[in-house]
Amino acid sequence: MTTASRVILRPSSANRSGRRPLALVAALMTATLALTACQGGGSGDSAGRAGVPRPAPAVLDAKALTTQVAALPQKSVKAVETSRLAEGLVPPTNRWFSSLALGPAPLAVFPLPLSFSETATGFGFGVPNVKSSEKGIMGGYVGHVPVTVPGLRSTVVSGYDDLTVTLEQRADGGAALGHTTLSQGSPFVTFSAADAIVLTQPVVFTGSTPVAKVDGRTYGLVLSKAKLDGTKISVEKGGSVTWFAVPDGGSADVMARSVAPVTGGELAYSVGSATASTSLTYLTPGDAPTVFAAMPHQKSGLDPSATCDLGTFPSVYGTMSVCRGRTLTWTAPTHPVVTSLDLSKITPDEKQALTAQVRADVADAKPFPADTYFGGKALYRVTQIMEVAEQLGLTTEAASLRKTLTTELEKWTEPGGCTTREAFCFVYDPKTKGIVGMTPSFGSDEFNDHHFHYGYFLYTAGVLAAKDPALAKRLQPVMDLLAADIASSGAKGTFPDRRVFDAYASHSWASGTSPFGDGNNQESTSEAVTAWTGLTLWARATANKALEAQATWMLSGEQSTALVYGLGFDRKDPVYAGFGHQVISLSWGGKRDYATWFSPAPAALLAILVLPASPSSAAYLGTDPARVRANVAEATASGGYGQKFGDYLLMYAALAGEPDRAAALAQAQKLDPQWIDDGNSKTYLLAWLMAVRGAA
Repeated sequence: MTTASRVILRPSSANRSGRRPLALVAALMTATLALTACQGGGSGDSAGRAGVPRPAPAVLDAKALTTQVAALPQKSVKAVETSRLAEGLVPPTNRWFSSLALGPAPLAVFPLPLSFSETATGFGFGVPNVKSSEKGIMGGYVGHVPVTVPGLRSTVVSGYDDLTVTLEQRADGGAALGHTTLSQGSPFVTFSAADAIVLTQPVVFTGSTPVAKVDGRTYGLVLSKAKLDGTKISVEKGGSVTWFAVPDGGSADVMARSVAPVTGGELAYSVGSATASTSLTYLTPGDAPTVFAAMPHQKSGLDPSATCDLGTFPSVYGTMSVCRGRTLTWTAPTHPVVTSLDLSKITPDEKQALTAQVRADVADAKPFPADTYFGGKALYRVTQIMEVAEQLGLTTEAASLRKTLTTELEKWTEPGGCTTREAFCFVYDPKTKGIVGMTPSFGSDEFNDHHFHYGYFLYTAGVLAAKDPALAKRLQPVMDLLAADIASSGAKGTFPDRRVFDAYASHSWASGTSPFGDGNNQESTSEAVTAWTGLTLWARATANKALEAQATWMLSGEQSTALVYGLGFDRKDPVYAGFGHQVISLSWGGKRDYATWFSPAPAALLAILVLPASPSSAAYLGTDPARVRANVAEATASGGYGQKFGDYLLMYAALAGEPDRAAALAQAQKLDPQWIDDGNSKTYLLAWLMAVRGAA
C-alpha cells in the first residue's frame, strides 16, 4: 500500500474559486478530496475486497507536468467559450455540468435525482418524469419549481468538485447576489444570499413544513435566516433556502428534518485484489448528516451499514434508493489487466493457420492515419498483431512490428513535433488546459472523446515500454501528458482532475462542452474501458503505483456500469417496462437511447459496447453467457456476421461458451475481409477466438 498526504481543496484553489455564501465558507475551507491508492488487498479481507479508502498523493508530479507542458507548442486549435466560468477555474470539460460553464449558452443538467436549468431570471428544477419507449428511456428537464432572482444579469460557475457545482448569480457590475449549489445524488437545491434579497416563485409552498405538489411530485423547502410569504422568500445576508424533492414512499416531514445543505464533496477510493471501493462524502455545515440517493450500480455493492429507508426516486438509469448519512460507499469487481491472449491451448493446425495469417497481415501493412482516433486505433491494431507474433515465436515478424510501432510512437511523442509539421503531433491548449492532436477528429479539438483516442496510445506505449525502460523514458515527456489530460490528479491547474471520469456515475462522459439539452453523453463504454486499461499498462511501465491504483479504480467502475446500464441491465426494474431491446448503446444525463452517433444498425449498437475487445475484456464482457447470446441474436438478426462490425460480434459471441466459440471461429475463418474493422485484424480475430475457449 502506498502512503500519502491529504490533499486540501480550498475555495481559492484551481477547482473551487470565487465568492461563496458566507454561511458556507467555514465548511468549505476544510473540504478535502481524499484519493486512495491501495495496491493489492490493502486492509481488505481474504476475498480481496478493497480496504477502507485513505488519502493518496497526486498521480502525476505537478512540477514535472509543468515542465513537460512548456516543451509543447502552446495553441488553442479551437476556442472553447469560457465566459460563464469564474476567473481562475480550470475549464470543466467532459462533466455532467459542462454546459453550465462552457459553450455559447447554459443548458439543462441532470444531478440525479433532479434536473436543473438556468433561466434568464434565475433557475428551475424538478424530478424528471421518466417514460420508456421501444427505442429509448426519456427523463428530460422539468422545471417544476422555477425561482426568480431579482436583479440577475449573469450566472457563472464559481466552484466545482467531484460531487457538486456552485453557480454565482450576479448583478450589473458583477456583484454577487447569491450562490446556488447542486450535487449529484442529492435531492436538494440550496440558494445562499450574498446580501439581503427577495426571491419569488410561482409555486406556493404552504404548511408547517412548507410543501407544494407539482405534476404529482411533492416538493418542500427549509429556511435559514429567511421568511416565506406566499410566492416571496425574503432571505437575509448569509441566509439560505434549501428546496427538496420528496421521494416516492417518503415523508415531507422526515425529509425536512433531514435537510443539511450540501456545500461540497470529497472522494476516496481503494483497490483490492478483487474489488475497488468508492466513497463519496457530502460536506455539510457542522458535518451534519444529510440525504443522498444511490443509483442501481451503487446499490449492488452498497456498504451494508447504509440506511436507505427514505423512499425511492425514478431515473432514466433505474430506481434510486434514498439514504441517510454523509458518505455513500460501494464496491465493484476488478478484473486482471493482461496484454496477451493465452494461445497455449491452440491445436497444431490452428497454430499453423494463425502463423500464416500473421505473415499475411504483416505483409499487408497500411499507412498510419494522422488523426488521434484512427491513428490511435491503427497503433493498437499493430500492437495486437505483434503480441500474437511473439506468442507464436515469430521473432522476425514481431521485431519488425515492434520497430514500426516504436518509430511511430516516437514521432507522435516528439515534444516540438508541431513546430515542424502539421500532423502526427500534439499541442497544449493553454486556455482549455489540455493536450490536443493537430489533426482533429470527432471534435477532439473541443475536447470530445479524448479518452477514446488517447487510450489507444497509452495501451501501445504501455505494451512496448514494459520490456524497454529506455523507451519508456523517451516516450514519457509526452505520454505522461496524454495520461494527465484524461486522468490527472493534483496537477495544480495545468489539467483538470480526472477530466472525463464521473466518480458518482462511475463512468466517463465523452462530450467536451456538452452542448445538448439532455446533458452529457457517452456511447463507447468499451473504448472507455480500453482507456483505463491503457492507462494501467502505462502506469506499470513507468512504475507509477498511484496512477496504476487510480486507473484500476476507474476501470472497475467503467466495466461495472457498462454492464449494469448497457449490456446487461436488469429488466425487472420498472424503468425498462416498454423498452424493446437487449442493449442500450448511448447514455445521456437525461435519456438513454438504442442508437449511436454513426449508425442505426443493430450490429453497430452492440459493437460500440464491445470494440476493440482487448485481451483483458473477456473477463467482464463474458460474465453472463445467456445475455451474451441474446445480445448477439438481436445484433445479427437482419445481417448475420457478414456486415460492418461482424468481427467484433463474433468475438463477443464466443464468450457465451465452448459451442459458441467453436461456431464463431468457423464463421471467422470464412469472413469477408471487408467486415474486419480498421482497429482489428484477421490475426487478432482468429487468435481471440482460438484463445477464449473456456473463458466464459
